[in-house]
Amino acid sequence: MMDQTPADVQSGMSIFIDIVRRADKNDDGKLTLEEFKSYFSDGVLTPDELKQLFHAIDTHDTDNVDTDELCEYFSQHLGEYKNVLAALEELNVSILKAMDKTKKDYQESTHLEQFVTRFLLKETTNQLHSLQSSLECAMETTAEQTRQEKLGPPKAEVVSIQWSGRRSKRRPDRNYSLSPNKGLTGAVDQDHHWTTQVTRLQKLIDRLEQKEIRLEPAEEEVVESKMHMVMVQRQMCVMEQQVEDFRVSLRLYVDTSCTQTGCLHMAVQRLANESRFILYEFWEHNNMWKKHVQNNYSKSFQRANVDFLETPEIITTMLLPASWWVLNNNNN
Repeated sequence: MMDQTPADVQSGMSIFIDIVRRADKNDDGKLTLEEFKSYFSDGVLTPDELKQLFHAIDTHDTDNVDTDELCEYFSQHLGEYKNVLAALEELNVSILKAMDKTKKDYQESTHLEQFVTRFLLKETTNQLHSLQSSLECAMETTAEQTRQEKLGPPKAEVVSIQWSGRRSKRRPDRNYSLSPNKGLTGAVDQDHHWTTQVTRLQKLIDRLEQKEIRLEPAEEEVVESKMHMVMVQRQMCVMEQQVEDFRVSLRLYVDTSCTQTGCLHMAVQRLANESRFILYEFWEHNNMWKKHVQNNYSKSFQRANVDFLETPEIITTMLLPASWWVLNNNNN
């Protein structure tokens, strides 16, 4: 959450205090050009364009950017997002007050009052998750459009990485190694069919995206949410100088995730000639995935990525029939 807003910062602008705090690696209260590039690089603006932006913001001509300069520049371009940021500030304060009161009063409350508190916390979380999903969808859409316009579809280089999560109640055998040349590797032969499934799924998506194909309306089928597993694709563009540290962090995250209830499978690819990694996660159902991202090990991985990634990671989720997992395991 964002820091409390000082009296001299306009409503909706305290986010830039938090930005400076996170981007300022040497804690001197201002951003150098390198710190600015590291934080604001989005994979679209070139280094020269980022340098021009830096000097446009640096109105004091000090070769550093401070909070006041960031606020001054971005306040001219926020549009409707200024109202969004102001609302987030108020929400931040309101939630902190509510949590503080809950901490003081919960133990002394009646069972009914405790139930209401738990219910309100859960529903508040659900509402925030819903907003987060909408924002992530918008981020994924704009990032994908830019990627196709600027780069075109990249070819993937499979780095021979396979992890298997829990299947039923049987803990899988895992044999991991960390190679300085090839990065994370794992020899899990029984998981080869999952690579084949992902490839087939990608080919099917490619066919469906072709304009000459026409699909007839399908009959609607109502199913329970737990009849679908969820596939999560996480694209992470890592800074070249941080690749080795990122691999260590990634291995710890995957190793821990694979032991969690509901984790079916994990696999990693690195795109050829790039420091971009794609992590595939398969979970029994969406609630398992949501619970997973709230765990401390998952949050630690996300926090570490702030230092490792050139641009924010792109997360895509897809529901798949749970029967696919059952059929594949029955065929083993």
